[in-house]
Amino acid sequence: MAGHGAQKLFGLFGGGGLTATGNGFAELGFRPGKLFAVIAGLSEFLGGLGLALGLFTPLAAAALIGVMINAMATVTGAHGLWEADGGVEYSVCIAVVALAVAAIGPGRLAVDRFFRWGTGGWGQAAFALGLGGVAAAITLSL
Repeated sequence: MAGHGAQKLFGLFGGGGLTATGNGFAELGFRPGKLFAVIAGLSEFLGGLGLALGLFTPLAAAALIGVMINAMATVTGAHGLWEADGGVEYSVCIAVVALAVAAIGPGRLAVDRFFRWGTGGWGQAAFALGLGGVAAAITLSL
């Protein structure tokens, strides 16, 4: 997901960068498109790095859950379930894995192991799902 965010933010890995991504977001109805491209790109980039490093794991999971809910609601939801048809399958998988990492905990090599939220559990999973869901709802309502 960090790579996907880097495509949006920096144009890396064949991505369009902020201008092209902002134009795409504007076509989806997000105004201003470039601002929402920054929000989505940062959510993906920092959320992906956070999960990979085990850093602020519940927040990283919330960022990915929120951006995937938005992707499902605005892009992939109209195409059904399967990824082969452009459906929600991949977005659901990313959101579920992020939620699972929040619930299980970031792991013994994670930076978060020194903090109380570094153990995972129902509280961290509920926090990630709740924050991601609220952020997605706010974004979709704007």
